[in-house]
Amino acid sequence: MQRSADASVNLTGTIVRGPFLARDPREERADVHRNLLRRLPRIDSRYFYDDAGSELFERITRLPEYYQSRTEEVILAGIADEVVASTGARELVELGSGSGRKVRLLLDAMQRRGRLDRCVLLDINESFLTGSVEALAEAYPEAEVRGVVGDFLSDLGAVGEGRRRLLVLLAGTIGNLYPRQLATFLRRVRALLGPNDAFLVGLDLVKDPARLEAAYNDSAGVTAEFNRNALRVLNQRFGTGFEIEAFEHVAFYDRERAWIEMRLRARRPTSASLGDGREIRFAAGDEIRTEISRKFTRHSFAAALDGTGLELAAFATDPAELFASALVRPVRGGGAS
Repeated sequence: MQRSADASVNLTGTIVRGPFLARDPREERADVHRNLLRRLPRIDSRYFYDDAGSELFERITRLPEYYQSRTEEVILAGIADEVVASTGARELVELGSGSGRKVRLLLDAMQRRGRLDRCVLLDINESFLTGSVEALAEAYPEAEVRGVVGDFLSDLGAVGEGRRRLLVLLAGTIGNLYPRQLATFLRRVRALLGPNDAFLVGLDLVKDPARLEAAYNDSAGVTAEFNRNALRVLNQRFGTGFEIEAFEHVAFYDRERAWIEMRLRARRPTSASLGDGREIRFAAGDEIRTEISRKFTRHSFAAALDGTGLELAAFATDPAELFASALVRPVRGGGAS
């Protein structure tokens, strides 16, 4: 994979910008417009995450219905030392601006073995990322800590080169990728990893649909506010003029695709501006898809790795099999087909 020029910056506590977020704003606006003009309009889930959206997601992770975060933390607490020992990791690269307990469980395990040389965080929200880099640089003074502002689908190359690297994607975030996106992303992961590197990924597992739907329809309405926040972000960045309160939050489990789908449904007729004299009109009941969250089994995740140059090395779950941490390695002597 081609390295970004920004990736040459290599100082403790630095923040650099990946090429995707530095692209021409007109290109980004055109992408937003194309997605809104689909038969089923779509908003990319990256637009959840301004400062308000990031705060709302942190609140979601603490909700009683949202089992994912606390379950993953328990799994990581049990496997962190084993993962670090088996991979020989000296560098942790997290696709997320985590400075919380989950990523620190892995950093602490590396520190205990005297192997913590470097930590790189890649996240789309610059202010959250800056806070995380500062916190980790203070907590782990022996490590070089860097932040890359970017989109993990497009900006992996900005992470730069490394050795004995453990790449981490937590919280079931990989489930937000559509099947074609997932295959492309996994091939890009393989291109980033050396033969002795590894990838640790959190997977939300297939389970009772009622429990899944409850996690995305919390009684406090935090997820609903998080979902509608995407409209606020579009209004602020692109002047779309969405009427926020004209839309209600919808989340349901699609059994055939094994994913939760989040949408915004128009409560009444409303419209939004595309900024060039065009409007997109919504009748009552029209919907916008804002996110999918795919749920895996061990078999379905292993199947997703086929042809990517990656293979499943280990798979750890909680006793109730709600969530899993999967350790993935490059296929020995092979590459992506």
